[in-house]
Amino acid sequence: MTEDFKFGITTSFECNYLPKEKERLLVASDTRLHNSEHYAWLMSQGFRRSGEQIYRPHCLNCTACQSLRVIVDEFAPSRSQKRLLKKNQNFICKISEQVKDSYYPLYETYINTVHKDGSMCPANYQQFTSFINSDICEQIFIEIWHDNKLISVAVTDLLTNALSAVYTFYSPLYKNNALGIYSILEQIEIANELDKAYLYLGYQIDACSKMDYKDRYFPFEKLINNKWQLFTKAIKKQIK
Repeated sequence: MTEDFKFGITTSFECNYLPKEKERLLVASDTRLHNSEHYAWLMSQGFRRSGEQIYRPHCLNCTACQSLRVIVDEFAPSRSQKRLLKKNQNFICKISEQVKDSYYPLYETYINTVHKDGSMCPANYQQFTSFINSDICEQIFIEIWHDNKLISVAVTDLLTNALSAVYTFYSPLYKNNALGIYSILEQIEIANELDKAYLYLGYQIDACSKMDYKDRYFPFEKLINNKWQLFTKAIKKQIK
């Protein structure tokens, strides 16, 4: 990408993930970047989107947020992931290319139950549509069904060479089925079927329990000092 694009930097504000830290964002404000081709490039540079805003962390004294992507065609599920797939083998996975009316009640229940202490609670429909919808790129909605009941939806961006996991919401009644993990496993499988190289999972933050769950899908790459570095199970064991 050789064009001169415009970016903006937000003022520093209280970090949502790490106490006592200040957060600052680099924002792709240039609307010429708001299309599928450029967004795929931005993702490779550590950006992601929330609604129509494309951003990446640009903090003054912290580099805890590290973009992570699973290498799809080399992925091998762990023992615990295999057990989960077997446990949920009666679930049915479907793909929709549009938002359905049945999504919001599930989203509302999820936010008001699972994240009742979070900034997004209480849920409302305007919040839902602004958060879920985007004209930046195509989306697919990966639905999980059980006994003809919709129990989970994974909002997923469709990029030229990858899928990007945006947000997953599910029925709290299925807490023991680890639907967050299960949805990632389904996204990896669908990415493989679509011949995509990567599944982007957003930012891994080792020091935050809510964001320290994405580095369990081997092999993966993390963007460290603006370079993608490979992690396998063996490499991670050596680091620990």
